[in-house]
Amino acid sequence: MSHTIRDKEKLIARVRRLKGQIEGIERALEAEKPCGEILRQIASARGAMTGLTAEVMEDHLREHVLHAETRADRQRGGEELIEVIRTYMK
Repeated sequence: MSHTIRDKEKLIARVRRLKGQIEGIERALEAEKPCGEILRQIASARGAMTGLTAEVMEDHLREHVLHAETRADRQRGGEELIEVIRTYMK
């Protein structure tokens, strides 16, 4: 069973919290809140997204590289992670 399926409920809960944070930013903008408050909310949402990304990347590395069943699976898992890191770093 894949880590995203096994941890599905936990990951979905994190995404829902992140969604709430984004909606909070939208509400703050609509309410014309001070820019400092909006920036803090943006930084918080970015931190939450970074945390979610790190968790899924770590689980991917553990399951699809470190504990892969075959060398081919390990290589495929590693290449997938390289692609994601390159996209993430842009």
